[in-house]
Amino acid sequence: MSQDRHLFATPFIIDRLQSEAGIAMLRDSIDAERSRDPQGLSISNLGGWHSDTRMLDWGGEAAKALVYKAMGMADEQTVDARSPEDSRFGWIPEMWANVSGKGNANQYHTHPGSFWSAVAYVDDGYEGDDDPSLGGELQLLDPRAPMVQMTAPDLRLKGSDGAPQPAEISIRPRTGMIVMFPSWLQHAVRPFLGEGTRISVAINLTAVLKKHP
Repeated sequence: MSQDRHLFATPFIIDRLQSEAGIAMLRDSIDAERSRDPQGLSISNLGGWHSDTRMLDWGGEAAKALVYKAMGMADEQTVDARSPEDSRFGWIPEMWANVSGKGNANQYHTHPGSFWSAVAYVDDGYEGDDDPSLGGELQLLDPRAPMVQMTAPDLRLKGSDGAPQPAEISIRPRTGMIVMFPSWLQHAVRPFLGEGTRISVAINLTAVLKKHP
């Protein structure tokens, strides 16, 4: 009898920011930086405002606390195979803010050179409206080449439940949500069609060997 095994799962972690005051402080620092630098950057964003990647310098204590939380999440999900009880690795963080209005989106991309990437939602922009037509979902693309390159898109691999595996997964953001995933996972944001303003913070964590005395 054949064995049915599912290998090489992709981790995706969802957690919550516990401090409403911290979320408010993040919003204030992002608003101030956007006023100082209204031009911002254009990278994966299609419209909207993308800050520089030095948010740790201008984001205040709330930004530092958010990075600390992301590094704690990464520590929980990572093990040093040669030294599992005392990891030899630490994290170098990079951090920036995104502000999106109606019609803005982010194209598919990865974060080369980093190990983990995280997104925290300061404001989902939905203003309490659960209408799915408002879009703005975080999109995750199946990273396995066979799924992406198959010339018969209606032919799918079966999952462990026997159902067809999706090639793309949608996550609807919520204010206070933080998600983390491997930096090689292709991700995008569908066009946001809400009347509010979407505010998020992105973090990259690069693994480095710790310096020992």
